[in-house]
Amino acid sequence: MSRLLTDEEIGRQLGELPGWTRQGGEISASYQAPDFPTAVRLVDEVALEAEDMDHHPDIDIRWRTVKFVLSTHSEGGLTQLDVELAHRVTQAAARLKATADG
Repeated sequence: MSRLLTDEEIGRQLGELPGWTRQGGEISASYQAPDFPTAVRLVDEVALEAEDMDHHPDIDIRWRTVKFVLSTHSEGGLTQLDVELAHRVTQAAARLKATADG
């Protein structure tokens, strides 16, 4: 079980995650892929990472735009699992040349 992060911890760690923002007990980011097949590959790569971590994001895909929303529902907010998965999403997006919105 992971503990909830403090506001200070969340703010500091989001500073290392360009494109990620916090809204209450969630963090989110949207990425623009070069094309639809790449957007689907991004979802697939993140799905493998999430399964490996046993920590699964909410994902919305609209053509080339993929939005990820992370929260540890069992804890009622943000934990280190969310930050780690956000880093993995960011790395997968960079490999596939998907750019963060915002």
